Formats: sequence, C-alpha cells, structure tokens
Amino acid sequence: MSEGQMSYSLRVKRAALIYGLAGGLLVVALRLTEYRFLVFEHSVEIYSALIASLFAGFGIWLGLTLARRKETPAQAPSASSTRHPFAVNTDNIQKLGLTPRELEILQKIADGMSTREIAEALFVSENTVKTHSSRVFSKLDVNRRTKAVQVAKTLGLIP
Repeated sequence: MSEGQMSYSLRVKRAALIYGLAGGLLVVALRLTEYRFLVFEHSVEIYSALIASLFAGFGIWLGLTLARRKETPAQAPSASSTRHPFAVNTDNIQKLGLTPRELEILQKIADGMSTREIAEALFVSENTVKTHSSRVFSKLDVNRRTKAVQVAKTLGLIP
C-alpha cells in the first residue's frame, strides 16, 4: 500500500467516525427532546403517580409501625392461679345439661368473639352459633352475652 492510499484510508475512517459520532449525538438529542415533551405533556400524571407512591409508602410504613405490638415483660402468675388451677365444675354442667359444643361456644363468647368469628373458628354457620348461644342463655337463665359469661364463671363452667 502506498502512502497516499493509507492517508486516504485514514481520512475515510476519520470521516466515518466523525459522522457516526455526530449521528449518535443527534439521536441522543432527539431522544432527550422527545422525553422532554413526554414529561411536559404528561407531567400531571407523572407527578400524581410520584405523590401517590410517596403516600402509599408512608402509609405502609406508618401502618406497620402502629400495628407492631410492643413487647411487654412477662407477668408473674398471680398467687391465686398458682395455688388452685382452674377445674371445670362437671356437676353444674350435668345439672344444666350443657353439651360440649355449647361449652365451646360459651368459651368463645367469653373470649370476646363475635357470632361471625365463632362461626368461622368452628366451621359452622352463624345460625348454628346463634342457636347454640340461645340454648346456653336459656339454660343459664340469662338474656345477654356478658351476663352468660358472668354466670358461667360463677358456676365454674369457664375460667
């Protein structure tokens, strides 16, 4: 290869490189312009999405923070619970004619569960829970859940 041909080859390569770089810069500039117009055209939606994301993240964080249970030190058992553990009074259960399911419903009522929660826990319908509850109320001669729990504790049916 002669010196003139090498010089020509280098000039062609240099020109191709310059044109390639210029074309690349032009493509980048066009893309930035397109992006800029996209942002201006949809700025309300973009800012709304950013604000919604911030509030959602803050809400999740706040919910987790507030819902976190604070650890309480273990309480020492009271003197009455260490002396005499609870024993069910089977005589009163037999006198009243309470069934095991009715006792179970009564215990769930004492735990503060609603009719729906009891039904879900025992895999029965709410009507079944209401039927058992009304039978318990009639056997204990009460008309309220709180009174039933109070009488049941007095009779030694539940702890």
